[in-house]
Amino acid sequence: MTDDNKMPKSDKEWRDKLTSQQYEVLREKGTEPPFSGKYVHKAEGGVYKCVACGNLLFNADAQFDSGTGWPSFDQAIPGSTKQIKDNSYGMNRIEVVCSKCGSHLGHLFDDGPTNTKHRYCMNSVCLSLDNDQSKNM
Repeated sequence: MTDDNKMPKSDKEWRDKLTSQQYEVLREKGTEPPFSGKYVHKAEGGVYKCVACGNLLFNADAQFDSGTGWPSFDQAIPGSTKQIKDNSYGMNRIEVVCSKCGSHLGHLFDDGPTNTKHRYCMNSVCLSLDNDQSKNM
């Protein structure tokens, strides 16, 4: 019997699984350059998953074009993310991490245009879009 929930645990395992850019963002809390990611603009449908562990994170219906250069969402799938206070670089922000593997995804701001007032500002390199997953939800 195999452990389907097994994910890399050691630094070497993460480095072997992820590209260098994914590793920098997901494991070292980096940020991809604005407007460089493939998911900057709103998707037609599907579900965004954590590229590190496959955890379902955001429905494409929650995505909006924020003009900031990063994929933005007004809400996460309940229980899919954790929020952590982040005072790095002299800023007062909320870091968003995957609730399953703890990987850094981006930051949460309270300036979103919808009634949630949330803007989950994510890095494209952290996400994979599954267009078929929404049919199973």
